Amino acid sequence: MKLRILSAVFAAALLTACSSSKSASVASATPAAPANPTVELTPELAEGKNLYENSCARCHKLYEPTKFSKEDWQPILVRMQKKAKLDDVKMASIINYIHSQL
Repeated sequence: MKLRILSAVFAAALLTACSSSKSASVASATPAAPANPTVELTPELAEGKNLYENSCARCHKLYEPTKFSKEDWQPILVRMQKKAKLDDVKMASIINYIHSQL
Protein backbone atom coordinates (compact mmCIF):
# COMPACT_ATOMS: atom_id res chain seq x y z
CA MET A 1 0.00 0.00 0.00
CA LYS A 2 2.81 2.43 0.89
CA LEU A 3 4.54 1.60 -2.38
CA ARG A 4 1.41 2.52 -4.38
CA ILE A 5 1.04 5.83 -2.52
CA LEU A 6 4.71 6.68 -3.01
CA SER A 7 4.46 5.74 -6.69
CA ALA A 8 1.39 7.94 -7.14
CA VAL A 9 3.07 10.87 -5.39
CA PHE A 10 6.21 10.43 -7.47
CA ALA A 11 4.19 10.25 -10.70
CA ALA A 12 2.23 13.38 -9.77
CA ALA A 13 5.43 15.25 -8.92
CA LEU A 14 7.02 14.16 -12.19
CA LEU A 15 4.01 15.28 -14.23
CA THR A 16 3.91 18.60 -12.42
CA ALA A 17 7.62 19.20 -12.96
CA CYS A 18 7.40 18.31 -16.64
CA SER A 19 4.39 20.48 -17.32
CA SER A 20 5.82 23.56 -15.58
CA SER A 21 9.16 23.29 -17.38
CA LYS A 22 7.39 23.20 -20.74
CA SER A 23 5.49 26.37 -19.98
CA ALA A 24 8.68 28.02 -18.70
CA SER A 25 10.58 27.14 -21.86
CA VAL A 26 7.78 28.47 -24.04
CA ALA A 27 7.71 31.70 -22.05
CA SER A 28 11.48 32.15 -22.27
CA ALA A 29 11.55 31.28 -25.98
CA THR A 30 8.92 33.87 -26.86
CA PRO A 31 10.93 37.00 -25.94
CA ALA A 32 14.10 35.60 -27.49
CA ALA A 33 12.54 35.13 -30.94
CA PRO A 34 12.16 38.81 -31.89
CA ALA A 35 15.65 39.66 -30.64
CA ASN A 36 17.08 41.35 -33.73
CA PRO A 37 16.31 38.66 -36.34
CA THR A 38 17.69 40.73 -39.25
CA VAL A 39 21.36 40.52 -38.21
CA GLU A 40 23.21 37.99 -40.34
CA LEU A 41 26.20 36.40 -38.71
CA THR A 42 29.41 36.81 -40.62
CA PRO A 43 32.05 34.11 -40.10
CA GLU A 44 33.72 36.34 -37.50
CA LEU A 45 30.46 36.89 -35.60
CA ALA A 46 29.64 33.18 -35.85
CA GLU A 47 33.02 32.43 -34.26
CA GLY A 48 32.22 34.90 -31.47
CA LYS A 49 28.85 33.26 -30.92
CA ASN A 50 30.50 29.84 -30.82
CA LEU A 51 33.06 31.07 -28.28
CA TYR A 52 30.32 32.69 -26.19
CA GLU A 53 28.21 29.55 -26.15
CA ASN A 54 31.06 27.15 -25.47
CA SER A 55 33.12 29.21 -23.05
CA CYS A 56 30.35 30.73 -20.96
CA ALA A 57 27.94 27.80 -20.84
CA ARG A 58 30.55 25.65 -19.12
CA CYS A 59 29.89 27.45 -15.84
CA HIS A 60 26.43 29.04 -16.04
CA LYS A 61 23.38 29.59 -18.20
CA LEU A 62 23.74 31.85 -21.19
CA TYR A 63 22.07 35.22 -21.21
CA GLU A 64 20.56 36.68 -24.35
CA PRO A 65 22.81 39.49 -25.57
CA THR A 66 19.82 41.83 -25.45
CA LYS A 67 19.32 41.24 -21.74
CA PHE A 68 21.94 43.90 -20.93
CA SER A 69 23.08 47.12 -22.58
CA LYS A 70 26.61 47.63 -23.93
CA GLU A 71 27.49 49.49 -20.74
CA ASP A 72 26.15 46.65 -18.59
CA TRP A 73 27.99 43.99 -20.60
CA GLN A 74 31.41 45.65 -20.27
CA PRO A 75 32.16 44.83 -16.59
CA ILE A 76 30.54 41.41 -16.94
CA LEU A 77 32.77 40.50 -19.87
CA VAL A 78 35.92 41.81 -18.19
CA ARG A 79 35.20 39.73 -15.10
CA MET A 80 34.30 36.62 -17.08
CA GLN A 81 37.38 36.88 -19.32
CA LYS A 82 39.58 36.27 -16.31
CA LYS A 83 37.46 33.40 -15.02
CA ALA A 84 37.19 31.70 -18.42
CA LYS A 85 40.89 32.31 -19.12
CA LEU A 86 40.21 33.79 -22.56
CA ASP A 87 42.84 35.76 -24.43
CA ASP A 88 42.12 39.22 -25.83
CA VAL A 89 41.48 37.96 -29.38
CA LYS A 90 38.82 35.47 -28.27
CA MET A 91 37.30 38.05 -25.97
CA ALA A 92 37.13 40.57 -28.82
CA SER A 93 35.22 38.01 -30.90
CA ILE A 94 32.72 37.50 -28.10
CA ILE A 95 32.31 41.24 -27.58
CA ASN A 96 31.78 41.82 -31.30
CA TYR A 97 29.12 39.10 -31.39
CA ILE A 98 27.27 40.49 -28.35
CA HIS A 99 27.40 44.06 -29.66
CA SER A 100 26.10 42.92 -33.04
CA GLN A 101 23.01 41.51 -31.34
CA LEU A 102 22.14 44.70 -29.47
